Amino acid sequence: MNNIKIQKCNVVSVVIFITLSIFFSGCLEESIELDGVEINEYEGEKLSSINYFRENSIKGPQKINRDTYVLKISGLIKEQKEFSYDELVNDFQSYKKVVRLNCVEGWSVDILWEGFLVEDLLNELQMIDNASIVIFHAEDGYTTSLTIEYILENDILMAYKMNNVTLPEERGFPFQLVAESKWGYKWIKWITEIEISNNLLYKGYWESRGYSNSANINESFFD
Repeated sequence: MNNIKIQKCNVVSVVIFITLSIFFSGCLEESIELDGVEINEYEGEKLSSINYFRENSIKGPQKINRDTYVLKISGLIKEQKEFSYDELVNDFQSYKKVVRLNCVEGWSVDILWEGFLVEDLLNELQMIDNASIVIFHAEDGYTTSLTIEYILENDILMAYKMNNVTLPEERGFPFQLVAESKWGYKWIKWITEIEISNNLLYKGYWESRGYSNSANINESFFD
């Protein structure tokens, strides 16, 4: 009888272990390789770990070659443009700020983001007068949009570093949008194209599936 009890306990322990492993694997990923040394505090503010993200992209992390990468600028502009990774990182003024990313799944992170202002990029373009929307396209086919007015009023970054290290591919290398005050599905990763539009009704990947197009953090993320 004692052997039977011990055997039952072992089975229960295994089940509990597997359940907890599945749960926590959904919350925290294994450590990822970093290009640089991650910091955990900035100007007295505690930062979340780069590893404290859930993998929730539509096709998994994308692999983009830094040397061949090109950011395409299209849409309502007089001349289509392209920028290499080095041009974007080296030729535009860099800015840093700590911004919280809030995911609709119920988790959040406070990260030090470093990148250039989307506004500075837009200033390089000759936009047509009725341009009002920026549509961001990702390597995996994901899209989302934000108004030009929001971008200009909020100093929105396209980040290439987080917590003082280059964005890992798992976090959106080469660029992630820091869409502060918006739900996480607006924080598009692996950005490969920016399209200037006047389509105020445009809906991106999740927005076309019922998520709020405004995505304001103080409002419901469902329409």
